[in-house]
Amino acid sequence: MTQRITMEDIARQSGVSLATVSLVLRDKPGINDDTRRRVLDIARDLGYRKRLNHEKLVSQSLHNAGVIVKASLGDDSPLTNPFYAPIVAGIEAACRKMHINLMYATVPVDMENHPQEMPRLLSEDHLDGVLLVGAFADATITKLLQREGIPAVLVDAYSHEHVYDSVVSDNFRAAYEAVSYLISHGHRHIGVIGTTKEAYPSIAERRKGYIQALTDHGIHDQYFGDCLLTMHEGSDTSSILLQRHPQITALFCANDMMAIGAAQAARALHRQIPQDLSIIGFDNIDLAQHLAPALTTMHVDKVSMGRFAVQLLANRAEYPEQAPATVSLRPRLIERQSVQRLQPPK
Repeated sequence: MTQRITMEDIARQSGVSLATVSLVLRDKPGINDDTRRRVLDIARDLGYRKRLNHEKLVSQSLHNAGVIVKASLGDDSPLTNPFYAPIVAGIEAACRKMHINLMYATVPVDMENHPQEMPRLLSEDHLDGVLLVGAFADATITKLLQREGIPAVLVDAYSHEHVYDSVVSDNFRAAYEAVSYLISHGHRHIGVIGTTKEAYPSIAERRKGYIQALTDHGIHDQYFGDCLLTMHEGSDTSSILLQRHPQITALFCANDMMAIGAAQAARALHRQIPQDLSIIGFDNIDLAQHLAPALTTMHVDKVSMGRFAVQLLANRAEYPEQAPATVSLRPRLIERQSVQRLQPPK
């Protein structure tokens, strides 16, 4: 089997940067004629795969994109995940509007959302860009993307190894707002469910927002229900926390599934919502409005996250040397019936 030629090979043979090779192969201005001719000649001699008529090697900005979505052990398909399915829907809608062919794959991750194998989609010959959703872009993925010269955008995803374009929600500010809302309703003993000190960055930011809101309002009592992000864990942890600290009057939950688990625990302890315990969630999944009582939560515009990601990827493919950009979407509070205003003490 013949080894596939990459832009890195062309750059090495030509003595120019990867960015220069990318600009030449996409027929962009700003490269002198001698360099352009040398890069095209070497690419042709090496048998580089992108070939068009008149022996001209050109890649349109973004024709074929891949979306790689995390698949946690034991979870349903990401396409039915209440958080990631709307993101993928936004990606699909944007690709359809921009006439971009979209290829889809999942990657299994561990409990910390680190990929457990290399996504096969990254070896696609005709892939012009990648959207990584919900997982870390680890060193191996980063090295492969750089070697192949494939631009990538992270969507609710993170990297310790490299700076990527990314789309995230403002988790810290939204958590701060949620906890401040509880405080404005008279709550002073507020617990947090579903975070850990070493949580995935988006969840860790929600934990920090909880702590900062209490600190800024002069509240010293903090109650942590650290657990994994599953409904079962949320229920068990909430039950333990409420029994250990019966003075708690409200819970801030790291996502809506945690809030559902917390509500189950409260009912098992004969605590009515919101009369005996107020609960606020995060994400505003579709199920939140159908609970009894309906869940007050922070709405994350998940569809827009997907749309913005495609726009960033198209821009990165068009301008590979631009500075990395991060789009941060601000969640908004959705008031429903799961939070009770406490009567001030007489």
